[in-house]
Amino acid sequence: MTNTVLVAYGTTNGSTAEIAEAVAGVLRREGLTAEVLPARSVRGVTPYDAVVVGGGLYAGRWHRDARRFVRRYRRDLAGMPLWFFSSGPLDASASEKDIPPVPGVRRLMDRTDVVDHATFGGRLEEGAKGFVARMILRSGKGGDFRDVDAIERWSAQVARELTGAGVGGAA
Repeated sequence: MTNTVLVAYGTTNGSTAEIAEAVAGVLRREGLTAEVLPARSVRGVTPYDAVVVGGGLYAGRWHRDARRFVRRYRRDLAGMPLWFFSSGPLDASASEKDIPPVPGVRRLMDRTDVVDHATFGGRLEEGAKGFVARMILRSGKGGDFRDVDAIERWSAQVARELTGAGVGGAA
C-alpha cells in the first residue's frame, strides 16, 4: 500500500491549487497521507510513494511550472505511480465529455508512466492575472466551471488504485 502522495500543481490564478487541495482531501479521507505543494517549490519526489501533478491550461498549454516539474523529475517519476490532471475549459465541456490531454501533456505522458489523466473545468473570475485572462473576462466568458463531484470521483479512483482497492483501471 502507498502511504505518502505528493500533489504538485502549476497555477496562475489559484483554481488549479484549489483542485489540488480537493484531490488531497479525498486522498486523506481514504486513509492516505497527502502533501500539496506548488510544483515550482518541490525539491524532490523521493520522499513520496506516488505523485499527482496538476496544471492549469492556458492557450492550449499546461502551466509552465507543471511542465518543468515533470521534466525535472522525469527519472524519479518513472518508478512510481503517477497521475496528471488539467484544469481550464471555461465552459461545461469537461463535465459533459472526456477531454483528452492537450498535445504537450500527451508528450509528457508518453515519456512517463502515467496511470491516468483527467481534464476538469476551470475558473476565471474578476481580478485574474494576465492580459488574456482580462480579455476573456471582458468578453463575458469567465466563471467557475469546476465540477466538484467529478474531481472527487477521480480522486477517489486514484485512492483506490493506491490502496489496492481498485486495481485495474481508472474512472
